[in-house]
Amino acid sequence: MTVPSFVAVPGLVHGFERRTPGAPAETREAARQRVAKARTTRGRVLFLTQVHGAAVVRAPWDGAPAADAALATAPGLLLAIETADCLPVLFVDPVRRAVAAAHAGWRGTAAGVARAALEALLASGSRREDVRAALGPAIGACCYEVGEEVRAALGPSLAHCFRDGAPRPFFDLRAANRAQLEAAGLAAAAIEDVDECTRCLPERYHSWRRDGAAAGRLIHVIGFVAR
Repeated sequence: MTVPSFVAVPGLVHGFERRTPGAPAETREAARQRVAKARTTRGRVLFLTQVHGAAVVRAPWDGAPAADAALATAPGLLLAIETADCLPVLFVDPVRRAVAAAHAGWRGTAAGVARAALEALLASGSRREDVRAALGPAIGACCYEVGEEVRAALGPSLAHCFRDGAPRPFFDLRAANRAQLEAAGLAAAAIEDVDECTRCLPERYHSWRRDGAAAGRLIHVIGFVAR
């Protein structure tokens, strides 16, 4: 899945992965190898060890550093984010030809990981008015039942992203990250959505909430092609 404003950027590779209908879930290593092989001619795919925090690393790197967001300011460096219900957030500055990416579950959202990725991009030299963001497929407010500890962790500024349920509340992960990015100064019109629920659509997406430990991973990628 792609978003229109990103497709219009020359040389930009991006995509939110969908699963192959009917195919069994791959191991994480097999999925990584498949994506890395598919992107070899366009650049080096860089993975993270995602830990549900807000640390940001700058490409390139060796191995898979413990972080949930990344930044690349040179061509040929493709940032990969893995999800199975969490929200992938991709960023591009088409003027400087720089990109960033973030993995936002509720813990990462509470820590402000998407905002941290945006701020890292700005600190590297991008102008806020040039940056565009895309929120990918994730578990929707229809299905994301959470404990009261999640509401407490997100705080009063995101209280509007919860609705009461029985016995537990439901959380709108997408709305929370959009609200954080807008609060960080990103224009609403600069944020696009792939507004699909991973738990509701088994033919399209892997979901930890639906499939448990048997769930595969979706790999989402962004970067400028190697020159």
